[in-house]
Amino acid sequence: MGTLNHTVKILEKEQLTHNVLRFVMERPDGFEFAAGQAIELTLDPPASGIDPAPFTLTGLNTADSLEIMFKVYPTHHGMTLGMSKLNKGNSVQISDAWDSFQYQSEGVFIAGGTGITPFIALIRQLNAKRQLNGNQLIFANKKEEDIFLKTELSSLLGNHFVNILSEEKNVQYYKGRINADFLKDHITNFDQSFYLCGPGNFSIDIKAHLLKLGAKENSIITEY
Repeated sequence: MGTLNHTVKILEKEQLTHNVLRFVMERPDGFEFAAGQAIELTLDPPASGIDPAPFTLTGLNTADSLEIMFKVYPTHHGMTLGMSKLNKGNSVQISDAWDSFQYQSEGVFIAGGTGITPFIALIRQLNAKRQLNGNQLIFANKKEEDIFLKTELSSLLGNHFVNILSEEKNVQYYKGRINADFLKDHITNFDQSFYLCGPGNFSIDIKAHLLKLGAKENSIITEY
């Protein structure tokens, strides 16, 4: 994490789902980042009682702009609610980029909700380098309406994009929560890299399942 030393304007605001927004922002001169890195962000001017928060950069590092995607939590009365009230032309303050996730080798991305955001940049970067083949994404959400970037991810990953819903029965998707049986049914090789990100104890629980199924400790990558 770093100092909030850049003030940038919002160039685009897009509603991706009922509670997930996408911002495209100015990219400061000389601003460098790698896929999987994050920034610290606050409102401009900063709002009293609202602390800066981290957001993963989801765009390609070759783009002229910066992109983030985030879930809005109205009841928290915090940063994401404040950001949801901003529009094109408003400004935010951001830090330089810092490490969140690093891609090591071909493997399986396992995400819960907006925990997918660091993987979006990694998947896009791998695709741009024509190195995406062989990677898999398992995406857990509550309901179908919570799945964002479904069209893009389906196009990039095909049948290597697996969705599971915990609170809705839908013939298009698996129903339930990710457990050891689900992982065993959908992963054929546990001697590869695993990338985990999600809310609460999501990563801890998934890691425990993977270890029981034979994955190696040093092959399971979680957030820094």
